[in-house]
Amino acid sequence: MKLMKLGSRPDTFASGPVRSVITEVATDLQILVDGCLFRLHKFPLLSKCMWLQALCVESGDGGPVELPDFPGGAEAFEVCAKFCYGITVTIGPRNVVTVLCAATCLGMTEAADRGNLAAKLEAFFSSCLLRRWKDALTVLHSTRRFATLCEELGVTSRCVDAVAALITDPDGNASAAVAASSSSPWWARDISELGVDLYWRVMVAVRAAGTVHGKAMGDALKAYARRWLPIAAKNQYAQVQTEGGTGNGEWTTESHRLIVEKIANLLPAERKAVSCGFLLKLLKAANMLGASPASKAELMRRVASQLEDANVGDLLIPAAPTCTSGTLYDMDAVVAILEEFALRQSAAAGSSTSRHRRSRSAESAELDGARRTTSTAAMVRVGRLVDRFLAVVAKDARTPLDKLIAVAEAMPDCARPEHDDLYRAIDTYLRAHPEMDKSSRKRLCRVLNCRKLTEKASMHAAQNELLPLRVVVQVLFFENARAAGLSGVHGNRVVAPGFPGDGDRRTLLCRSRTTEEDGKVAADKPDMDVQRPRGLARGHVQGDDDRSVQGLRRAASRVTTLKMRLDDDDEDAGDEVFVHKTRTGLAWRASSRVSAAGKPKRMLSRLWPMSRTLT
Repeated sequence: MKLMKLGSRPDTFASGPVRSVITEVATDLQILVDGCLFRLHKFPLLSKCMWLQALCVESGDGGPVELPDFPGGAEAFEVCAKFCYGITVTIGPRNVVTVLCAATCLGMTEAADRGNLAAKLEAFFSSCLLRRWKDALTVLHSTRRFATLCEELGVTSRCVDAVAALITDPDGNASAAVAASSSSPWWARDISELGVDLYWRVMVAVRAAGTVHGKAMGDALKAYARRWLPIAAKNQYAQVQTEGGTGNGEWTTESHRLIVEKIANLLPAERKAVSCGFLLKLLKAANMLGASPASKAELMRRVASQLEDANVGDLLIPAAPTCTSGTLYDMDAVVAILEEFALRQSAAAGSSTSRHRRSRSAESAELDGARRTTSTAAMVRVGRLVDRFLAVVAKDARTPLDKLIAVAEAMPDCARPEHDDLYRAIDTYLRAHPEMDKSSRKRLCRVLNCRKLTEKASMHAAQNELLPLRVVVQVLFFENARAAGLSGVHGNRVVAPGFPGDGDRRTLLCRSRTTEEDGKVAADKPDMDVQRPRGLARGHVQGDDDRSVQGLRRAASRVTTLKMRLDDDDEDAGDEVFVHKTRTGLAWRASSRVSAAGKPKRMLSRLWPMSRTLT
C-alpha cells in the first residue's frame, strides 16, 4: 500500500469536542464542523482555503463559521487544517478520496496558493494509486461514501478505467501471477467485493476492451453471484427476509433483484461461457425476487441454448411469490424454454441442410451428418429430461392439467424414441389426482403414443385401472401386432403380422416356388425367405403376391376402423361396448396367432386373462 506524507512539523492539535492548535498566538477563527469546534488562526487557513475566505467575509466578526454537510466530517477538516499549519499528515488509498473531496470543498486549489493540497493529492492519485491493483481497488471502494461528489470530480470513472485496464493488461502486476495456478480469473475474487453499480461499470469496461475470454467473464460473474446472491432456493429467500426484518428484508430484496438483472445483462455471448445450472439458478432467483421480464427472457433464452446439459433439479423453477394459481413450480417458464430450444434445433437443422445443398463434397457431407447426429442426441437428452421433470411435478396435487400437457407437448415427437418415462409421469399424475373425470383422463393420455411403449411398460399399462379403456385397448392392439410380427417366420412358412379381428389366420407367402426346367423346389434360398417377412412387418409387399396384398388391405381397413372408433371421445358408452366386443375377439384369436413365438406368448398370456376380467 503506497503512502504519502505531507508537512514536517510535529502534531500540536488537541483532541476532543473542542480542537485547537497548541501555540502562543491566540486563535482568531472558530469553525464548527459536524458538532466539533475548531479554534484556529485566520492567516494559515484563509491563505490556502478560498471557500473559508468567502464565508468569513459573509459572517463578519460574529460567531463561529459553520460548515454543514462537510465531506469527511471533522476528521477530514482536521487533515486539511494540519496541512495549512505544515503539520505532518499521511495520505494513503483509504483516505485520499475523503481528503480530496474536503480539500476541493474548501477551495484548496492552485488558484488559492501554489503547491496546494488538492494538486498534491491529484498527483499522488494519478501517478501512484491508479497504477497499483490493490490501491486502485481500495480507492474505488472509498468512492461509494461520496458518490455524487466523486462523479463530479471524475474520480470514480478514472478508478473504473484504471481497474479495467489492469484486468485487461496486467503487465507488471504481481497479482496476475496467480492466473497461471488458478482456473478462475485472478481478478474475479477481488472485484467481487465491489458494490453492484461499481462492479457493473468495471465489467462493462472489461467487456468493451475485448481482450478477456468469455469463460473468464463467466467465472467472474459466478464468483460475484456466490458472494452477493446466496439465495438459490425459496426457503432460503424466506429465511433472509425473516431474519432481516421488514425494512432490511425489503432492502435485501431490492438489492438482490438489481444484482440478478445486472448479471443477466453481463452474460458473455459465448454459448458455454457459464454453465446451464448457473443460468437456471439465476432464473430461479429472478422468479423469486420479481426481476424484470427482459432479464427473465434473456435468462430463458440462454438456458435454451444449452438445455441438454441441465438436470431435473435445475429445471424445478419455483413459482413467483405473486403467482395466484398456487402452483409450486413455474411451468410457463419451462414451456418457454422448451419452445425456444425446439426453435433453435429446427433452425440449426435448416441451416445444416442449406449448407449441405450448397456444397456436395464428401467432407461437408460428413460434417453435416455429424452435426445432425449431435442435434438428434441433444433432442433425445432433452426429451428424457422433460419426461423426468414431468414425473416429479406430477406428484404435486396443485399442478394444473393444462400446464402438464403444455410441457409434454412442447417437445417434438422425435425427442421421444420411447414413451416409458412419459407413461410413468402420466401414471403418477393420475394417482396424485384420483378425482379426475373421464374427459380429463382422455385429454392427458392423448400425449401418449402406445406404439412407443416397451414390453414392460405395455404390461403395466394393460393392467392399469386408472387409464381410459381406449388406451388399454390401444396398448393391447399394438402389443399384439408387435408380438405377431416377431413370430413372422415359422419353419419355411412366412406368417403375416397378425391384427386383432383377422380370424381367418391366412398365411402369406406359404407357396413354394418351383422350377419348370429341373422340377426342383426353390426353397433353398433362406435369405429371400427371411427378408420377405421383414418387409411385411414394415408394410412392404411385392406386387406379384396378390393374396398377400389383399390380406394386408383388409387388415389395414380393420385397423383404421378400430382407431376411428377409439378416437371418438364423445361417445363413452359406445366405446365401452366396442371395447367389450373387441377384447373378446382379441382374447380368442390373438392367442392362437402368436403360439409360434415363445416370448410373445408368455407376455400375452398375462394380458388376455386380464382382458377377460375387465370385459
